[in-house]
Amino acid sequence: MFSKKQSKPQNRIDSLIGAGTSINGNLCFSGGLRVDGEVNGNILAAPGKPSTLVLSEHGYVKGEIKVTHLVVNGVVEGPAHATEYLELQSKAKVIGDVYYKTLEIQLGAIVEGRLIHLANAESNKVVAFKLNSAE
Repeated sequence: MFSKKQSKPQNRIDSLIGAGTSINGNLCFSGGLRVDGEVNGNILAAPGKPSTLVLSEHGYVKGEIKVTHLVVNGVVEGPAHATEYLELQSKAKVIGDVYYKTLEIQLGAIVEGRLIHLANAESNKVVAFKLNSAE
């Protein structure tokens, strides 16, 4: 009610990295992306646009992920940033820090790193005012 309106996850997949496919290098996308293969590099969504990355149970990413919506059921080696929503499904394994605004973790998911709520990062910018005492 008082928070900013969240973008909705993409209902469709615009791009697919199929099983058996390996990409070496950074990957930039917009819309929806599903990874069933392997990516050795960073996966970055187009800035300022809603994006959804789905990493299937066969998917593997070694690098940094920066998207608005992230659904993981495979393996991520590196930091994962989900500016709106992150879902870690039962076969998910993340080796690295996880940054999220909204988080859902299913039984069996593994995180070997820190869980960092993005609102906490924003609250560090608050300036405290000191009251003048009349002493």
